Amino acid sequence: MTAIVTVLGQDRVGIIASVCTLLAERNVNILDISQTILQGAFTMVMAVDIGACELSFGDLAAQLDELGKNMGLSIRIQREGIFDAMHRI
Repeated sequence: MTAIVTVLGQDRVGIIASVCTLLAERNVNILDISQTILQGAFTMVMAVDIGACELSFGDLAAQLDELGKNMGLSIRIQREGIFDAMHRI
């Protein structure tokens, strides 16, 4: 199953490393990644495959949210279908 992870917040060292480490430790494969920094604001969008993750979707979302809180970031995960429906014009 494919999901979309979004990360938003002030730029700082280690954001990509921390998010990718959490995902790798939970057997989540990153399929595509895009990130940019605009006037100090960090944004990243990742397409991930959560098919091999042993956690429930809710537990993975909670762990990403907790990481975000600890780093002063907003980290969210949505199932790809929900993400697509929300961003369709």
